[in-house]
Amino acid sequence: MQLEINIIDAFTDTLFKGNSAAVIVTDEWLDDALMQSIASENNLSETAFIVVDDKGFYHIRWFSPLTEIDFCGHATLASAFVLFNKNPNVQSINFSAKAVGILTIVQTESGKIQMDFPSRMPEKIDEIPDSLLAGLSIMPAEVYRNTQAYFVIYDSETDVLNVVRDNDKLKQLAPYDVVVTCEATSENYQDYDFVSRYFWPANGGDEDPVTGSAHTGLAPLWAERLGKSELIAYQASSRGGVLDCTVTGDRVLISGNAVPYLTGFITVEE
Repeated sequence: MQLEINIIDAFTDTLFKGNSAAVIVTDEWLDDALMQSIASENNLSETAFIVVDDKGFYHIRWFSPLTEIDFCGHATLASAFVLFNKNPNVQSINFSAKAVGILTIVQTESGKIQMDFPSRMPEKIDEIPDSLLAGLSIMPAEVYRNTQAYFVIYDSETDVLNVVRDNDKLKQLAPYDVVVTCEATSENYQDYDFVSRYFWPANGGDEDPVTGSAHTGLAPLWAERLGKSELIAYQASSRGGVLDCTVTGDRVLISGNAVPYLTGFITVEE
């Protein structure tokens, strides 16, 4: 059996930047073990699998190299990019995912792809787990948490950029991952409202290049702290990525660019 595979760099307009995701569209779901094996073989942050139903909904599932993930933003962006390019007359796509419901994706006039996600505002916690404190080389100023991750607030970009993690300690926080973030205040980041990095040794790997799902928590958190509903975020990984965020009620609109890297075929046994 041959399957078409597309690899897309998401949240960037520059090849080899942003976050890479593989996208595979099939007529029906592959076996779960096969999808996990393909994702492990791809060894990207995420591989998205898509099946369209007779109502025109695209059902989507996301797999990291280690496990199936409830929700992935950059692979959703990559998937929409592939589908829009396969169907150039289509301007809106509905994805259906078990954990987050119906996601509406549109192409904007600017050429960016805008995704409508549920807000997952984190809540401040007072009892910080020892493994979180031991797993980061810089003491947090504050810590928040939602269903996905711990959100560690730092005072400066220097802390976000220079913090060193201990993966063995952070793995003990499973199923939660860890986001480190701060307001963007220095000249180097004057085009952005906040910056972040994302560590997920329990669920995917060391550091994720750009994490759309995390911004469903980061955007409302910084919207409240900064008193504004429209924000531009920069994820300060080695590849880097830019996300336009709009917080509106219980939804977060996240927009970004994407560029294609590879289209090909993989061969697997049926």
